[in-house]
Amino acid sequence: MSLSASMWTGVSGLLAHGERMNVLGNNIANTNTVGFKASRMHFADFISQDVGTTGDYQAQVGRGVSVHAIYGDFSQGAFETTNEATDLAIGGKGFFGVSPKGSEDRYYTRAGNFRFDKDGYLIDPNGFVVQGWQLESQPTTPAQEVTRSSDQIGLEQVNRIGSIGDIRIGAGGVAQPQHTNNITMITQLDKDNGGDNSQSVSDANPFFALAGAWDGTQDEPLSPQQYAYQSTLKVYDEGGTAHDITIYYDQVSTSNVGDTNVWEYIVTMDPDEDKRFLGGNAVEGEAKGLLMMGTLTFNSANQMTDMSAYTIVSNADFSAGSNSTLDLNEWYPTQISNNGYPIFSANFTGLSNASAVLDSSGDFIKPPMENAQGKLIELNLGLRTTPNGDWDYGSDGRTSAAGIGNTPDVLDRMPGFGTDATRNASATTSYDASSATLFQSQDGYTFGFLQSINVTQDGILQGRYSNGVTLELFQVALFDFASQVGMRREGNNLFSETRESPLTSSQPPNTAGLGTISSNSLEQSNVDLAREFVDMIATQRGFSANGKVITTTDQMLSEVIMLKR
Repeated sequence: MSLSASMWTGVSGLLAHGERMNVLGNNIANTNTVGFKASRMHFADFISQDVGTTGDYQAQVGRGVSVHAIYGDFSQGAFETTNEATDLAIGGKGFFGVSPKGSEDRYYTRAGNFRFDKDGYLIDPNGFVVQGWQLESQPTTPAQEVTRSSDQIGLEQVNRIGSIGDIRIGAGGVAQPQHTNNITMITQLDKDNGGDNSQSVSDANPFFALAGAWDGTQDEPLSPQQYAYQSTLKVYDEGGTAHDITIYYDQVSTSNVGDTNVWEYIVTMDPDEDKRFLGGNAVEGEAKGLLMMGTLTFNSANQMTDMSAYTIVSNADFSAGSNSTLDLNEWYPTQISNNGYPIFSANFTGLSNASAVLDSSGDFIKPPMENAQGKLIELNLGLRTTPNGDWDYGSDGRTSAAGIGNTPDVLDRMPGFGTDATRNASATTSYDASSATLFQSQDGYTFGFLQSINVTQDGILQGRYSNGVTLELFQVALFDFASQVGMRREGNNLFSETRESPLTSSQPPNTAGLGTISSNSLEQSNVDLAREFVDMIATQRGFSANGKVITTTDQMLSEVIMLKR
């Protein structure tokens, strides 16, 4: 064995420890780099040379050290709070995906310092566009919960459109008007200490006295003396114009229902705004503005247990200019929505409306569901039945309002939800207390302009608009890899997939362990300075020791040369 081999062994140690210092220096340099993942270098010995045998064992001498591997440390970094809603941090193993504009190339990053550019793209500091899914907007108003369907996302659901692509708020900068499809009206109706609180009385049709008193030809279609309580809600047509829907309530006389607490109600609009067509003619006269009528039944605990709802058939025998407001033969139980609530038709714009229809035999036919055109509105008073269900007519139920009458068994003739009735957590009541509107909401709105963006933990970008509406616009996609340590670092906080680390899945946040999204947050570098300094000391010691090997070997070689003298 030559002494010069020892010198080269020391050189390998210097080179290896020098590379380790480069790795440590890069880690320390990126202490404040958003989303940076530290690197760890590992040594391995060079091949060993056989120098003979010693007994039963092979004698070998090592020939130095080399850089064996440099692995990325993909442990979670701490979060820092920011003032930007589009600063996003991942609490999990996933990566954001970004692509250059107009390119199919995709890179991956943990740095979520994103911003919107002048064209509405959500971009990183490199100008690459964040990737995600466009969502079918599920509008919510300040008094309404989000309704979601389709793909299950954690505990929430969203409707995703198409495949993963660029996140761009273009047309989403304006909320187009949405006509009202759903009305919720929860009231407390004063039972008046068990007395008779009826204001409108009809000997022939006591359950429809309010409807009989309605006169659409008057400036005041219903006087305050004709009802016990009323509540008005603003709704919107297809163009975003606001209109009033008013529901009037009145208690049915106890002489007709005995000890049962029954209220009648009518749903109305301003007669001057009623653009419905019935029987081929525009609604005129006293019938204008009357949209729905029905009854509410309460038990001894003052809770609503059943209800009825009638609308006039669209092919009713109605002549323009007629003053006949209530032909009960043309009022039939209304359609049930897919949420289990009764539906009425309100036409503010003159477009064709969808109402119940009678066929040539006089049988009741359900109209098609056309609420996408703003023709149908479901009414939630706190009681629902099975989705798209049928009314329970009982043993003596009548198909039209004309068959109800005023006989002692009148409640048996009234169609209702029956055993399918389900009371919501918030429902209309009738206690011995003043009448009041407890809650009201609707899902329509007018034009609105984007004011701010919010990002949920599921990565959903919600736009908040000037009209008070919140729309779900996009959902950020997260990406997972077979082996994170095999990803290639591309600089600028970007990674790319490799054969050693192929892309395995692209999922919404909060699924498959990819992690949740924290808005107004950035993931800090996971570099641990204390560890880096300790490793730096060890590296320096190792470098110095290997240098000592070289100088010592040099001295030994000098001694060999001196032997010749």
